[in-house]
Parts: sequence; structure tokens; C-alpha cells
Amino acid sequence: MAGLEVDLGFIQLKNPVMTASGTFGYGEEFAPFMNLDDVGAIIMKGVYMTPRQGNPPPRIYETAAGLLNSIGLAGPGAEGLKPVLKRVAGLTSTPLVVNVCGRDDDEYFRVAEVFDDCPEVSFLELNISCPNVRNNGRCPAQDGDHTARLVSRICKGVKKGVMVKLSPNVADVAEIAYIAQESGASSISLVNTFLGMAVDLERRVPTFKNMVAGLSGPAIKPLALRLVWEVCRRVKIPVVGIGGIMSGKDVLEFIMVGASAIQTGTVNMVEPGASSRIVREIKEEMVHYGITSIQELKGSMTHE
Repeated sequence: MAGLEVDLGFIQLKNPVMTASGTFGYGEEFAPFMNLDDVGAIIMKGVYMTPRQGNPPPRIYETAAGLLNSIGLAGPGAEGLKPVLKRVAGLTSTPLVVNVCGRDDDEYFRVAEVFDDCPEVSFLELNISCPNVRNNGRCPAQDGDHTARLVSRICKGVKKGVMVKLSPNVADVAEIAYIAQESGASSISLVNTFLGMAVDLERRVPTFKNMVAGLSGPAIKPLALRLVWEVCRRVKIPVVGIGGIMSGKDVLEFIMVGASAIQTGTVNMVEPGASSRIVREIKEEMVHYGITSIQELKGSMTHE
């Protein structure tokens, strides 16, 4: 039997597959398509303290082997999410994770406080890397000092584990990851989307009102794999890989470069039941390659 269990230090998961924030709604939307108990964790769509409408349409644009999105973190706000969490907790025993957002450091802290006391929430993912807000794609994760200040404040103020989600749109993501670790992060997740753009040739205007958007999907997998590898070499805390994962084989590649677990993203929008399939494929690939446990494979890549 292939051992899929993973230990993130602050929590143990039955398998390494989490659903990435913003690509899986709040979990309940996917219940008709798959068993929510199949995955290791469900990460809620990002939430602010107050309700948020998000960016004006168009919000999604398909590219070659990928997807540009400019959703803008629409959501019900912290109080609006609470009853949703109760409903989803009634559907599954899978750990639920809240993706914490904020317009400023104070709002980040208030949102984290709200869900730190929420029994349905297993841990927090601190989203300091979303490019789809009105600031030309700028975010706290692009500045080391801001990352240190914000991560330190959140980690000192909550009891739950804090996974810090980082941006690939920096010169040295491994350095930012190290800063997050030294500031108290329990783990790191990366990558969020790469900044991109689409234009309307006929109308001579940008496709998105927000100008820039976030690129995800298979197109970014080689880039994400490299950045996860770099971060795993720099930090000691668990790293969760994200970026273009479409199959069980993709998952094992991220584990091999050092990731402890992964998140499925764009694939959930292409194939609603994909995360369940990917868990099955992990088992099949492990049997095929004679791998007995995820831990055995973790960080096992060697130079020939």
C-alpha cells in the first residue's frame, strides 16, 4: 500500500492534495462532482473582513496551456463566510483552511483573528501574493520588509498554523520565503499566479479593466517547479507546491524537488472532479515507481 500521509508539522494530512484558494469555491460547489473526503485539505476562496464585489468583467481569459484571471477576490466577507464553513464542515471531515486577505495590515490581522477562533478551521493561509487587486499587481510578498512585518504580526497574534502564500513576481522568492520563515510562518505555499496581460487587437484596448491579470495552468508548471525547488533548498519549514498540476505524476515531481504537499488549481475549473482523480493517480504512480511513501520521495532528486 502506498503511504500518502504527510506531516506539515502543525497538522497531519491523509494525502498531499489540497485544493487551491479561488479555484474550488468554498468546497460545497464541488460536492456533486467528487467526494470531498478524498483530498487532504480544502482551502476556501480568499476572504476580506467585509464583502467584496471583485473586479468588473471580463474576469477570465484562456491562453495557450493556461488561464488568465482577474477576479479581484470577490467574496462574502468574514461574517458571511462563517455559515458557509459550518455547512461545508457538515459535508466532510477534510480539514478546512481559510485564505486570509486584507486591504492593509490591520485588516489582515482582523480576518486572521476571526477565523483563529473558528472551530471549523484547521489552519490559515495568509494570502500576501494576489496580483488581482488594484495596485498594478503589487502585493506585500514583493517586499521583504512588508512580508516580515505582516507575517510576524499574524503569527504572533494567532494560535493556528499559518501557511504563507508567496508570489513568483519577485527577483528572489527564496529570500522572501526565508524572511517569512524567520517571521514565524508554519509553512510556505507557492506559487501564486504570474503577472500577465491580454489585449484586444480589434478595439486596441487591454482585455482586463485591471490591465494585468494572473496566469495559471500547465503553462506555468516548469516555472513553478523551479521556484519550489529553490525555496525548498532555502527554508526548513514545509513547502506546498502550486502551479499547473494536472496529474498524479505532476504531484510526485513537486514532491521530488522538496515539496511536502501540493495544491490543485486551474485543473479544478477544467475538470471539477480532478482532485479525486489526482489522488488515485498518485497511488498508481507510486506503485509503478516502487515508492512506498510520500516521505520517501520528498526531496529525493539527485544530480546525475
